[in-house]
Amino acid sequence: MTKPPGESFPGGFVVPRSLLPSTNRLSGRSRSAGCQYGRMDSSSAGSVSVSVRPVSEDRRPVIERLAQLERHDLSEFRGYTPGDDGTFAFDQLPLFFSEPDRRAYLIHSGTALAGFTLTRGLPDGATSISAFFIVRALRRQAVGHRAALELLRLQPGPWAIAFQEQNAGAARFWRQLATAAVGSQWSEEQRPVPEKPWLPPDSWLLLDTGAGVS
Repeated sequence: MTKPPGESFPGGFVVPRSLLPSTNRLSGRSRSAGCQYGRMDSSSAGSVSVSVRPVSEDRRPVIERLAQLERHDLSEFRGYTPGDDGTFAFDQLPLFFSEPDRRAYLIHSGTALAGFTLTRGLPDGATSISAFFIVRALRRQAVGHRAALELLRLQPGPWAIAFQEQNAGAARFWRQLATAAVGSQWSEEQRPVPEKPWLPPDSWLLLDTGAGVS
């Protein structure tokens, strides 16, 4: 089977390679303000507005349908298969409409529905990203990068973003995003995967957007 152009990591989402800015790889683990990360894939980047809008229970069916596409994208990496009814399970999704520290957002590119993202609060007060998805028709247009920046602006404060180091695309995407958001003012640490001690530790990016996103 041909592997789709994407990277998966904890939090239950894939960062497709097409969402990543076209880049020369970061040198080592540099966090200097002068870090170079290339241009966006599309020359039309920035020509269409990208918005990230919080949604409530009345828009839950839209998130549920988009989540099926996200689950399908993840299936190659996570081994997900649909149930007898032909749908993928996403048992945690209802919590993003019932628990106060979880939020659901729809992403638009212009007037077109582009995807969705889910966030959750962590015990230390930081916010983490649980899902992040852009439809294939709108990839390679910098929509993912711009939506992720807008998400950080919408929830100012400390963020903790996790990924697996072996997923090079995800690692590159989020490190570049952190630099774009706060310059060199971010740090990184390794944490064990909860309840999965056999897996390599996750990489976590720690940043604070309380002073605003660049």
